[in-house]
Amino acid sequence: MIKIKTDAELELQRIACRITRDTLLEIEKHIKPGVSTKQLDKIAYDYIVSLGAKPSFKGYGGFPGTICASVNEAVVHGIPSKQCILQEGDIISVDVGACYKGYHGDAARTFPVGKIDAKKKKLIKVTKESFFEGIKNIRAGSYVGDISNQIQTYVEKNGFSIVRELTGHGVGAELHEDPYVPNFGKVGSGAKLVKNMVIAIEPMVNMGERYVQFMPDGWTCLTRDRLPSAHYENTVLITEDGVEILTQ
Repeated sequence: MIKIKTDAELELQRIACRITRDTLLEIEKHIKPGVSTKQLDKIAYDYIVSLGAKPSFKGYGGFPGTICASVNEAVVHGIPSKQCILQEGDIISVDVGACYKGYHGDAARTFPVGKIDAKKKKLIKVTKESFFEGIKNIRAGSYVGDISNQIQTYVEKNGFSIVRELTGHGVGAELHEDPYVPNFGKVGSGAKLVKNMVIAIEPMVNMGERYVQFMPDGWTCLTRDRLPSAHYENTVLITEDGVEILTQ
């Protein structure tokens, strides 16, 4: 069941989304060679709690971290670890959520670690741009499939591939709500968008083939060909005449 937010609920969710956005900005300051993903996780936890919110991911389904820290060929859901030390030339996707007075924000970015090669730069750039392609001309009355198709078309036009096993989703009082928001699909398909729906749109883009492999830890998702992957996500409010990006 798709939940339409009231104005009062949206005010709380806007705060959660600002905290989520600011947490990513804080984490970005600390991304450099020699830093462990566990250190980044602690920075995120301390920052979210300092603002009167709770980490949305910590304990969710048993997930142990505040952030998902996915390095290079890890697509999503990487578990923060003292043993995972960032190296020059890596890329890291950081996904984070903050819960404020019962409402969630959810966002992700892929960051370079030091200097990265041109292929990785293009992957990060196209992944981010595909999000903005996805929301072009979207408003109440559009369909989820319109977003999906625009993302897929842009990514594939640029020579990359879209992960299909994982999708975006509604977000609100629950971290994951209806509807599913795939990053591939047909125009006019899926749920109809209505005013005050809130959804997380999150392209997951692979440098090589689209196929993925889930690891025995029950969380980490890797590209099957072990080529890099990037992730970009924002929580978005549907309005009468467009969208409002709550985590930007």
